[in-house]
Amino acid sequence: MTIESELLEISSKLLETIDSGNWTAYKALCDESITCFEPEALGHLVVGLPFHKFYFDLPGSPTKPARQSTISSPHVRVLGDAAVVSYVRVVQKLDGSGNPISVAAMETRVWHKGSSGWKHVHFHRTPC
Repeated sequence: MTIESELLEISSKLLETIDSGNWTAYKALCDESITCFEPEALGHLVVGLPFHKFYFDLPGSPTKPARQSTISSPHVRVLGDAAVVSYVRVVQKLDGSGNPISVAAMETRVWHKGSSGWKHVHFHRTPC
């Protein structure tokens, strides 16, 4: 397996943890000091995991609609012990009426390789 394919695989795994609401798996992939710019942060740089945990902790119901994310048009750049993975994320889900819809966002994820493997250290997400 190439480094690029490994990074795409862990990026896909990260999206699966988000789609399934698996906080434990998400936290294991992320550095405690992760930073991000995303629409939910309203233009602010967010530092650390607590901001993200809020969304994992929102009450859900047993009938929570399924979500599936697909990585489209990926680009991987390895910079020594760091890497930048950029792509368009296409999310398939159900709207409030139960109809299937797709939405997309442009995402850039930065990974750092340490003694415990690759950790997600920064991301930037912008809706398409």
